[in-house]
Amino acid sequence: MESKPDLTFEEAMKKLEDIVRQLESGSLPLAESLDRYQESMHLVKFCREQLDKAEFKLEQLSMDEVEAVPDAEDGSPTE
Repeated sequence: MESKPDLTFEEAMKKLEDIVRQLESGSLPLAESLDRYQESMHLVKFCREQLDKAEFKLEQLSMDEVEAVPDAEDGSPTE
């Protein structure tokens, strides 16, 4: 399974949780367990990428907010 652009972070997490439950149950045949494990690794990668993007965006927004705050001494935005 490759990362799909139409898959949301929440959907990927739900699928990952389902796979973990299936693997923990021990009821899957070995070949299917390996397939599920491989799928879970793709989902983990996708989720990490989404979290990294969100973190970067938050950092950018925080920097924009800091730059927009007026300087205490003269009231002009800080640079």
